[in-house]
Amino acid sequence: MTKQQRYSRRQFIGKSVFSGSTALGLVLFLSRCQSKTTSEQEEKKVATDPCEDFSGVSEADLKTRKKLGYVKQSSRPESKCGNCNLWLPPKEGQSCGSCMLFKGPVYTTGYCTYWAPQGK
Repeated sequence: MTKQQRYSRRQFIGKSVFSGSTALGLVLFLSRCQSKTTSEQEEKKVATDPCEDFSGVSEADLKTRKKLGYVKQSSRPESKCGNCNLWLPPKEGQSCGSCMLFKGPVYTTGYCTYWAPQGK
């Protein structure tokens, strides 16, 4: 055995500590990346618009909305859900209104083909 091939106890311990430190650093780095992804996913859940939540609306009701031509942004500023006779304003604690013709959340700025001016 040559002199270079021999390992002393000191070299063995030094290499073991270096390898262990590297592995620990890698594990900490990967766990930090994982927790960052989780917090980003939570932010997306919070940032979701409640007027886009159709979890309680059936497929048939979604088809009805589509059939009535509902869009969340009216192309006519004078005709929008907020000033429609069929508009149901949001209840206390809610940010979206609804409509007498179909189920689900409705934007104030929305519009459908059955828009009717509010009576005075």
